[in-house]
Amino acid sequence: MTPKELNYRHLGESMIKKFEKRNIEAFYTATREEARAKVLELIPEGSSVTYGGSATLNECGILDAFRTGKYSFIERTDARTPEEKREMMARQMMADYFLMSTNAFTKDGELVNIDGNGNRVCFLIQGPAHVIVVTGMNKLAFDIPEAFQRIHNCATPPNCVRLGCKTPCSVTGTCGNCLSPETICCQEVITRYSKHPGRIKVVMVGEDLGF
Repeated sequence: MTPKELNYRHLGESMIKKFEKRNIEAFYTATREEARAKVLELIPEGSSVTYGGSATLNECGILDAFRTGKYSFIERTDARTPEEKREMMARQMMADYFLMSTNAFTKDGELVNIDGNGNRVCFLIQGPAHVIVVTGMNKLAFDIPEAFQRIHNCATPPNCVRLGCKTPCSVTGTCGNCLSPETICCQEVITRYSKHPGRIKVVMVGEDLGF
């Protein structure tokens, strides 16, 4: 185990206790393969499962595992027209499990997210019976201000490039605090406590994942 891997493990083990204080159950896994196995362990076969856009989930092979497994997988990209997208939102709202990553999390156990359309943070806040957040340890920030700095300057620019958004950061590589029509920084959500015991679970991964 490298010093970085060992440090991630130490951080992850301490974060489990921090999340617990906020009514969030957390797990530490060393690799993306372990993370995928943990998520599959947490979700019973036959459950309805959906997700929010996430490079981390793809990198871990989690979405493909549910697409090919014995689950009722709600594929959000199937919706094309505005009407279909509204119907899809309703189906996702009623799902048993919602899978997502987080843009950042703090050493005090807060989840920090910025969203464009708001569907990802919407379902984190309310709707699906269970939410499972998968995150690489590279997204750990000291506090909320540092978390937002991380999101604006490390996560959003490459995400805008990935999505083909015509924003200043997609060209400059750094946040311009823009009000561009294509900005994906529309909603800022801090989850400081889970009102419902057992609803939100966080699976931390001892790798650098996502943006």
